[in-house]
Amino acid sequence: MAEKGGNCERLRASGIWKSYRTEGEEIQVLRGLDLEVRAGEIVAVVGVSRVGKSTLLHVLGALDRLDRGEVRVAGQPLHGLSADALAAVRNRQIGFVFQFHYLLPEFSALENVMMPLLIRRTDPKEASERSRLLLGELGLGDRLGHVPSRLSGGEQQRVAIARALVSSPSLLLADEPTGNLDPHTGTGVFELLRTLSKSRGMACVVATHNEGLAAGCDRIISICDGRLRDVSSGSPRSAGREGPTPPPGA
Repeated sequence: MAEKGGNCERLRASGIWKSYRTEGEEIQVLRGLDLEVRAGEIVAVVGVSRVGKSTLLHVLGALDRLDRGEVRVAGQPLHGLSADALAAVRNRQIGFVFQFHYLLPEFSALENVMMPLLIRRTDPKEASERSRLLLGELGLGDRLGHVPSRLSGGEQQRVAIARALVSSPSLLLADEPTGNLDPHTGTGVFELLRTLSKSRGMACVVATHNEGLAAGCDRIISICDGRLRDVSSGSPRSAGREGPTPPPGA
């Protein structure tokens, strides 16, 4: 497994194909995609609605199984793992932030952030201390006991970020993380994500419609017709650091 720290690879996706079948028709969403993201790098994925940005994040995050290809997170190949093993990888190596915070409404901010640690049976005292420190780092030290309904939209999203980071993941996947926020609050949340990805050595992939947010990332990748193009460098077809993967049978 890849080491933490340095300029090492956190995410590698090679030859990713993904399709869905609806009303008897197969819809090919992803077509042989390659993507590599290194420690501390934040990459924006842009494109029109329903082009496959969320599908890409779901495949990278082991929320959905791919048809062909390989995804490695921190050097760990995801292909062939059991459902339980995939759940363990998601819990320990991958953090998720969505457009909606998905906080548990009956639990406090502190309890929500503790949840991933408790699921993996971390000692409750340790889970509480780690969560307190992280919420304090995110400026929420005086909101620990507040349930989500007593928090502002920006505070709710910061709690969701803390929950995603409390396990010290190698990879952070963010799907329209500022989409429900006003521009000022959204900018603050994005800057927080950017700062944390750099300081913690995480790879971060952000799907967004926000051009300003994308411009603040290290690379911008466009998805169109199931393929990726690195807009930052203008390299065709592939957003990996090597040549593109040909379609099966080519």
